[in-house]
Amino acid sequence: MEFTVVQILLLTAYSMYNIYDELQMNSSLSQPVWAGMISGLIMGDMKTGLIIGAALQLTVLGVGTFGGASKIDANSGTVLATAFSVGTGMKAATAVAAIGVPVAALLTSFDILARFANTYFQHKVDKDIENFNYKGIERHTILGALPWCLSRGIPVFLALALGQGAVKTMVTYLNGDLSWLNTGLQTAGATLPAVGFAILLHYLPVKKHIAYLILGFTITALLSTIFTSIQTVGTGLGAVSKSFTTTFNALPMLAIALIGGAFAIIQYKKSMAKLNSAPAAGTKNDSGSADEDEDEDDEFEDADGEVEGDEEE
Repeated sequence: MEFTVVQILLLTAYSMYNIYDELQMNSSLSQPVWAGMISGLIMGDMKTGLIIGAALQLTVLGVGTFGGASKIDANSGTVLATAFSVGTGMKAATAVAAIGVPVAALLTSFDILARFANTYFQHKVDKDIENFNYKGIERHTILGALPWCLSRGIPVFLALALGQGAVKTMVTYLNGDLSWLNTGLQTAGATLPAVGFAILLHYLPVKKHIAYLILGFTITALLSTIFTSIQTVGTGLGAVSKSFTTTFNALPMLAIALIGGAFAIIQYKKSMAKLNSAPAAGTKNDSGSADEDEDEDDEFEDADGEVEGDEEE
């Protein structure tokens, strides 16, 4: 499948929009899972796009950036991985490991280059502020997004316009003499989401909530085993009796998500109850100390009264 001019232009424009949305609009569309869905829609295979987008979304689940630090561009990696997977017939897991992750890491250098280029417009904005040039401030602020957009658009455009032949050759070798490497890349692509979860757990208070982690893992493992066993039994019955046409579905992820949501609600209510009880305890302590002060004042008054009585006598 050859890329059409419209597909190349749409994917390039979307990759440019991704970074602009991440910097300015924050509409949540600049996420790998959205990038996979939209790229898959443009390429005509949304399912493959969602698989690749979800894999890269989980891979960068615990990755963040602080201050001026750069991070891997999983969105552009998803766009190119989806495009080449659909266009060349490459398996989704292989595309994630062979294209998605390397491209995401490579574009970190282009991100740094965009930051350097952006400083030119920022200095222009500083000068406009000194001269009270409000139109100039608006103009140079908007133009400041241009280096960011080009840092994604140019690599994506060149890769789509010039790289399909190279990727097709790579796929031919991976399916032929280098099939062992293809198997390794598929395995690596399948395990990358676990890396994302590991990074996320590193930053979460796991020791504090270890009971929830153990309970969630156990429930998921048990339900997965039960559903897999039921599917196996159903497949066996279907092979024995042709009249048995019932289909057993796999473990629904929505059910697991609802269980996790229930745990989150329980923890939230416990936290809110603790926060609400703290001010009440503080008020009680304040009132108690006030009563003690009043009692002490009364004692001093009584003592003064006795002294005054002695002096009168």
